[in-house]
Amino acid sequence: MHIDFVKMNGAGNDFVMIGDYFDQLHLSNEQVQWICDRHFGVGADGVIVVKPSINPDAVAFMDYYNSDGTKAEMCGNGIRCFAKFLVDGGVVESGSDSFAVDTLSGKKEISILRDIEGNMQLATVDMGAPILEPSKVPTTLSGVPTEWGSVALEQEIVVNGKTYKATCVSMGNPHAVIFVDDPLTFPVTEIGPKIETLGVFPEKTNVEFAHVDGDVITMRVWERGCGETLACGTGCCATAVAAHMTGRAGRKVTLKVLGGEIGIEWSEEGGDLGSVIMTGPAKKAFAGSLEI
Repeated sequence: MHIDFVKMNGAGNDFVMIGDYFDQLHLSNEQVQWICDRHFGVGADGVIVVKPSINPDAVAFMDYYNSDGTKAEMCGNGIRCFAKFLVDGGVVESGSDSFAVDTLSGKKEISILRDIEGNMQLATVDMGAPILEPSKVPTTLSGVPTEWGSVALEQEIVVNGKTYKATCVSMGNPHAVIFVDDPLTFPVTEIGPKIETLGVFPEKTNVEFAHVDGDVITMRVWERGCGETLACGTGCCATAVAAHMTGRAGRKVTLKVLGGEIGIEWSEEGGDLGSVIMTGPAKKAFAGSLEI
């Protein structure tokens, strides 16, 4: 089968974008793994397929695959690339700077900033309210009473005989946020996969290692089903929420990740738990075709 694609990235988190507007493409785990292989395929952290949405209020459905072939509910950097693919490809009307897309974690509202040629440069995405109830993250770590309800807040986990404190947040996918002295020197590739697969995370988890300095958070991430990546949009959202809940930061912060910077605001508007607003770039690298 001949497939056209576009390679994009959001803060260095890179994806192979495929338009499947008539829902005819059904990728196997092995096909996704091959596409994402950086030696034998195109190379990417994930594959995003544009599908028709059954939601009349959404312009398209985002079908997201991790590089190991598993599906994920949501991808923050991926949804900005998804938006750029739709805008630059003309799926979104040229006069429209706001629209909705559908995902496995529900409908997401997007607003964009275009360049002089009409192409998308930045996207702001309403990622919705964080999910904090431990059983819904999900995690079996204990919840403690907070003003936001029961939260697995700085709960102890043990890896390689060392204790870490994890704050668990779901942004449609599970995250365990751990604050450390220096994320840049922390052994992410050693500790990350062990936390990802701990039994207290029944669906595994993404893991963020972060340090807060005022309204700037430096972060590295180990992504479930991918390994370490240069950025993770939902991870930035979860880390911002965790930083505020633990008293380390206010509601509006800048996340510095290996691939760039992403702005996050945990707004108090939008329900009891507010809404997490993410702003960041999306860029096209190249277009091509492949045979699978």
